[in-house]
Amino acid sequence: MFDLDADDLVAIALTVDVTAAAGAVQVAAVTEAGRQADALLGKPPLPGSVEWHAEEGTDIPLRRERAWQLLQLRIGLGAGMDPLPVLIGLRRHGATWEEIAHAAGVTRQSAHERWAGRVAAVLDREVAGAGA
Repeated sequence: MFDLDADDLVAIALTVDVTAAAGAVQVAAVTEAGRQADALLGKPPLPGSVEWHAEEGTDIPLRRERAWQLLQLRIGLGAGMDPLPVLIGLRRHGATWEEIAHAAGVTRQSAHERWAGRVAAVLDREVAGAGA
């Protein structure tokens, strides 16, 4: 076994690289937020099912996705998570700043001032990268 004393343990705790562990916690948190959104909103119909075929050609799947992402935003904000990845997805799927603000419990202006610059920076980099 290891022959460490209490000072060694504290030294390890204060110096060990936690990058991978922090990433694993973030992935687990995002996964759990999605699971909770499914539980609250309900899962979409299975591909090939009668319900799935009934929604083909309608805007229901896109609206469901937007609702799911808005719910994930609310859950993530409630859990203290960085909302940027969800906000990027919401804007890609056509969510307005008004919808985002309502989900976040703030004014449209406040949501825009708080997050629009960060979201635009990511989306602009993606557009620039796609055009290269």
